[in-house]
Amino acid sequence: MKVIEYLEKATETLISFEIIPPMRGRSAQEVYTILDQLIEFEPPFIDVTSHAADAYYVEQKDGSFKRYIKRKRPGTLGLCAGIKYRYKIEAVPHLLCRGFTREETEDMLIELNYLGIENLLAVRGDDPNYQKAINPDRSKNNYAIDLVRQVADMNRGRFQDDILDSAQTDFCIGVGGYPEKHEESPNLEADIRHLKEKIDAGAHYAVTQMFFDNQYFFDFEKKCRDAGITVPIIPGLKLLTKPYQMKSLPSNFHVNIPDTLVAAMTAADSETEAQQIGVEYLKKQAGELINAGVSCLHFYVMNDVHLVKEVVRSLK
Repeated sequence: MKVIEYLEKATETLISFEIIPPMRGRSAQEVYTILDQLIEFEPPFIDVTSHAADAYYVEQKDGSFKRYIKRKRPGTLGLCAGIKYRYKIEAVPHLLCRGFTREETEDMLIELNYLGIENLLAVRGDDPNYQKAINPDRSKNNYAIDLVRQVADMNRGRFQDDILDSAQTDFCIGVGGYPEKHEESPNLEADIRHLKEKIDAGAHYAVTQMFFDNQYFFDFEKKCRDAGITVPIIPGLKLLTKPYQMKSLPSNFHVNIPDTLVAAMTAADSETEAQQIGVEYLKKQAGELINAGVSCLHFYVMNDVHLVKEVVRSLK
C-alpha cells in the first residue's frame, strides 16, 4: 500500500519512523531488535536511509596510510524487504542522487519493483568526501528533481534505453521539505518554489527536515499551500537527549533550537536529566502538532529507540 493512500485514509494522526542500516560488518539483527520495539505503535511505513560510498584511511604497519572506498552502511534494499515481509509494514527506501549513476538507480528501482516495494523517498544526498568517477556511457542525477523525473518516467514505462513494450512501475514518490529552508537556498520562498517543481515533476508527498519550533512548520505549510502545493506534508521530529546536540544538530542540519530548550539542556546536571528534558519537550511539540490535525508524525529514530518509545506512548 502506498504512503499517500495511508495518509488519505487516516482518521487520526499516524506515526512513522526512520532508521539507518547498521555499519558494514554488523548484524541486521540490530535493526530487527529496534523494529521489534516499534511495531507496538503500528506504523504504516518505515523509512530506511541510504548511504553513498565514503573514502577513509587505514594506517599500515609501515606507518603509511591506505585509502579505501566503501559504503559504510550498505543494506538498505535488504532491510526494506525484511520490513515489508517480516513485519508486514511498508518500507520506504531512500534513493540518492549523489554517489549513484542513473543506470544504477534504474537497476535499484527494478529491484524494488520486483520486491513489491511501492514507496521511496527521492533525495539529493549529502556531499560525499569521495567523488565517484562517471564513465562516459553513464549519466547521473544532479538534484532531487532529476531523480523524481527518472522515477516518474519509469512509472510511465520510460527507461534509460528505448525498450519495446516496457512495463510501467507504480512508485509513490516522497521528497524532502525544509521549514527553515535548505542551506543552499537564498530564502524560504525560493526553496518552496523548488519543492513545488518536485511536486509538479511527479512527487506525491513531502517529509520535512527536523525542526524544534512548530511555528516554523505551520508557517512553512501555509506558504506551501499559498504556492499551490496540495500534497500531504509530514512533519519530521527528532528527540534531543544530549547537550552537545545543541551545537551538532544546527551545524549539520542547519536548524534552530529554541532558547528555552537550549538553556534547559545546557543546565542539566546529568545525562538522565537532559534526556528527560528532551522527552518532555518532544511530547509537548508532538502533541501540539496532533492537535493541529497533522496527518502523520515522522520520528527520526536513528536506531536510538527507548526514549522515542516513551514519547510515542504518551501520544497514544
